[in-house]
Amino acid sequence: MSINAVDVIRTKRDGGTLSDAQIDWVLDAYTKGVVADEQMSALAMAILLRGMDDREIARWTAAMIASGERLDLSAVTRPTVDKHSTGGVGDKITLPLTPLVAACGAAVPQLSGRGLGHTGGTLDKLESIPGWRAALSNVEFVEQLSTVGAVICQAGEGLAPADRKLYALRDVTGTVEAIPLIASSIMSKKIAEGTGALVLDVKVGTGAFMKSSDDARELARTMVELGRAHGVNTVALLTDMNTPLGLTVGNAIEVQESLEVLAGGGPADVVELTLALAREMLDAAGLSDVDPEAVLASGQAMDTWREMIRAQDGDPDAPMAAAKEVEVLRATQGGVVSAVDAMGIGLAAWRLGAGRARKEDPVSFAAGVVLHKKPGDRVSPGDVLAELRTDEPGRIASALETATPAFTIESLPRPAVPLIIDRIG
Repeated sequence: MSINAVDVIRTKRDGGTLSDAQIDWVLDAYTKGVVADEQMSALAMAILLRGMDDREIARWTAAMIASGERLDLSAVTRPTVDKHSTGGVGDKITLPLTPLVAACGAAVPQLSGRGLGHTGGTLDKLESIPGWRAALSNVEFVEQLSTVGAVICQAGEGLAPADRKLYALRDVTGTVEAIPLIASSIMSKKIAEGTGALVLDVKVGTGAFMKSSDDARELARTMVELGRAHGVNTVALLTDMNTPLGLTVGNAIEVQESLEVLAGGGPADVVELTLALAREMLDAAGLSDVDPEAVLASGQAMDTWREMIRAQDGDPDAPMAAAKEVEVLRATQGGVVSAVDAMGIGLAAWRLGAGRARKEDPVSFAAGVVLHKKPGDRVSPGDVLAELRTDEPGRIASALETATPAFTIESLPRPAVPLIIDRIG
């Protein structure tokens, strides 16, 4: 039976289920350029509106993995475990978490991405370290994993190329939020990288792609099942993203905050989530007898961080970029900070230059927002709520438009919201 793009689109448009043959063909044909971008755009929109059942999502994921190579980590003697976050504001957790888990005895093959819009990218943050490089060959990747135990780098060109094309297309066609496409995009890369275990940090809230708990749970469930179906021990945590993580949102400033955590300090929420994810990763890797809190306090994680940065040609002692302009946002009334909207702060950091509107846009390493107050803090008129940092003063007015209303000040505090909402798997 011959298959063509129009019939595949019509099947999903009309609420039908795609056959294994249709899924295999359309992803292979799209990767090779036989299916045009406008046809895949139509199919992505049909998937967003009509959804996919578990069988379709599993086959779609398998076809994306099959579009490229799979990394072979059999030479790595430590148990391998990775972590993936669905993206948020101030989410620098990968930076302290990766060397911490490696210092505990696991190997962490962390393939990361760049930021787009209001969510920051781990690679952008690390590239604010002078000399650090994101691109590693497969040989370098496995060697560093075997020696240092920790790698954070970009995915190679040969890893799930179908996903690379589709990811870029989803961003410009309003189909980013489709749960089947999010789940298959994340899991195809994670399975292809060859890790033995995976912990997912699924964000929910104003600063996350998943705004509702129901959608976040559905995404988490789907990804956990995909991982296990491919032999990867997978669990997920649902975590709050209504408030930015930590006190910094940007690139260089988030690296500096991560170093505070590795040095035994840092904001309580960043430390809490780093340790929670570390415990899950160590448990998934069969190392549950290791206490990550003790390892963090010992300084071993900081040593591993320095090794990891040097292995990728970075200078861990080099000074970080500092912004030329700083605008202070002050409280106009007294009371208690009851909310700091993650989306508003994320957009402010983006407008200051910390993020990009298109994948090819440059980012400013120095730009970003430093929070001085978080929910529960008392303030008086004139108190500093945040600093807006940038190299381009013309960006400040636009950033203030989203940063100012991000702070809600009331007479009484609201009940505290737990950072970790649920565990799935």
